[in-house]
Amino acid sequence: MNSIISQIEETFATQTGRIYRAVIDRTELLLIEKALERAHGNQLIAAKLLGLNRNTLRSKIKKLHIETQRFKT
Repeated sequence: MNSIISQIEETFATQTGRIYRAVIDRTELLLIEKALERAHGNQLIAAKLLGLNRNTLRSKIKKLHIETQRFKT
């Protein structure tokens, strides 16, 4: 949790005018990566964990440039 707070503080210092979008994108990235980790890269399971539609999750993965192969075991 402190990691997120320190990242928000850093964003305030470096991203003036883009703070909201930067924080939302970073938070979304962390949540999606954690869900993919728990689902061993299975996007359908990760989407269910997050309460998202699979296509919505895929869209977010693409937007955030998340490499899904690293979560597959």
